[in-house]
Amino acid sequence: MTDIGVEPYREITFDADGDTNPAERTALTGVDATDLVLFCHGWNNTPSAARSLYQAFFAPFPALLAGSPQVRLGYGGVIWPSIRFTDETIPDYPHATEAAVGPGLDDATVSALKGFFPGQDATVDQIAAHLAGQPDSEDAFNDFGRLTRQLVTTAATSGAGAVGDLAVEDGPGASPAILTDDILPLCQKFTAALADTGMAVQPGPAGPSFSIGGSLKHLWDGAKEVLRQTTYYEMKRRAGKVGQLGLGPLIGQLAAARPELRVHLVGHSQGARVVAFALKGLPAGARNLKSVTLLEGAFSHYVFAEHLPDGLSGAGALSDAQGRIDGPVVSCYSHFDTALGVIYPLASALSGDYASALPGLDRRWWAIGHDGIQAVSPCTTLTLAEALRDGVPDSGCVSVDAAAVVKDGGPPSGAHSDICHQELAQVVLAAGRIGRT
Repeated sequence: MTDIGVEPYREITFDADGDTNPAERTALTGVDATDLVLFCHGWNNTPSAARSLYQAFFAPFPALLAGSPQVRLGYGGVIWPSIRFTDETIPDYPHATEAAVGPGLDDATVSALKGFFPGQDATVDQIAAHLAGQPDSEDAFNDFGRLTRQLVTTAATSGAGAVGDLAVEDGPGASPAILTDDILPLCQKFTAALADTGMAVQPGPAGPSFSIGGSLKHLWDGAKEVLRQTTYYEMKRRAGKVGQLGLGPLIGQLAAARPELRVHLVGHSQGARVVAFALKGLPAGARNLKSVTLLEGAFSHYVFAEHLPDGLSGAGALSDAQGRIDGPVVSCYSHFDTALGVIYPLASALSGDYASALPGLDRRWWAIGHDGIQAVSPCTTLTLAEALRDGVPDSGCVSVDAAAVVKDGGPPSGAHSDICHQELAQVVLAAGRIGRT
């Protein structure tokens, strides 16, 4: 049995289609607990990295509940097939490899990409060769773009509604700009966005820009980000599928087998998307889900909106889904998260969420982990100090500004993964009314 420092701990593993291991499901059903906190990782590409995150995040819980003998807290870790580039550091717990520097890919990231895109080893090797060599050639960039787009599955190119956070379509057969636009302007946009986060990028003749006929070598930083965001595009489709077809039905099975077990979902980054989209797959009548806590969620802040603001048509993909649980949906956010405040809006615009209506970097399309839940009424907005002092509402949408603790991390991601804090553990307990007398 896996030891992460707290007991009882169980794991539940999902494949890319949302299917899970029946033995793990049985073990989870039999956990001796009154409350079960299930945490879903984000861009961690190995189970061991996810377990390190779970160990660090769960560490404060036993002491926080020492005065609540009526609570027997169980812990669960969701393992799903995601990917994390090794230059995306997570504060407060160690990594097996050092972060890659510059536009090149280290061996661990190359291996992770091959695992994430099975059968495409040769394509990944060619992409890695381009990023390592950084040729000053328009033809090389065009070939890089062709290879990168070759990684994405056919199913992921069937229109914005297939993967988007907003219930809209760009039209029949529409494809996201990141998979269709000329590669050099895309690399220029991401190079400029990286510079906006404070990351030192290779300077061009006039900063992070380009002109045909001039030097292009400085755009390989942006090219690496294009690759990262192409995997992000594929991953958000997978995260929604795992949540809706895997985790949501699992919660329903727990409700049938253990109706007295109170379940609480926690998700970080893309894992927050997994647990949020689990609400779509939650069977009608299952009332065992008592709280959902989203930590720096990497999806649209309009995802729960019944009507989009500013005269735009459509709704959030999870419109009114917060009413399907017996408790609140709490989004912890931080403006120090530059991954979600700078890179995410550009990637979203280029991956199909209103790309035609909102070209370029439009801050209305920040993520839910950067400025909280938007265009939902009522939605309670609290500072972290207020949430810790007074608790959170027992239902509905709640945004908690966690910037007081979620504040550390270098460019380009900023504080995106600075989530292992006792204060955030307290928010999870408050959201679930765990230990409340």
